[in-house]
Amino acid sequence: MARVDFAFGAPDRLRMACEVVAKHHGKGRRLVVYCSDAVLLERFDLMLWGFEATAFIPHVDAGDPLAAQTPILLSGKAVTPPEGPSTSPWLVNLDARCPPGAEQYERVLEIVSQDEESVLAARRRWREYKDAGHELHAHDVSNRA
Repeated sequence: MARVDFAFGAPDRLRMACEVVAKHHGKGRRLVVYCSDAVLLERFDLMLWGFEATAFIPHVDAGDPLAAQTPILLSGKAVTPPEGPSTSPWLVNLDARCPPGAEQYERVLEIVSQDEESVLAARRRWREYKDAGHELHAHDVSNRA
């Protein structure tokens, strides 16, 4: 089972997801970003290109021919963790539901904004992960500078 980290209280969920992806990419980690909502995933894709003026975060759709060579994959469906020369990739979930195949990943990152709908959806995911036997951790990021 995976370790699942919930970051609760994000002022801007997608912005924080960009920061998390940039941080882990900078450490050489491969990531899969999952979201079944194509519009939201496209919005996140566009944010990755311009959320920071000096940052370049190489990313493609998981079905792209360059996926095997690209450290950050975006997908709206289940993706088997890509193999790589270093550590196994982590999964960033931007979906309202638990991602399919989460148990195949070493770690799943959940970012939860402050609005009530996001919190309620996160609580449902927490219960589902717990029932599946994942190791859960909660982090309060609401006061993060």
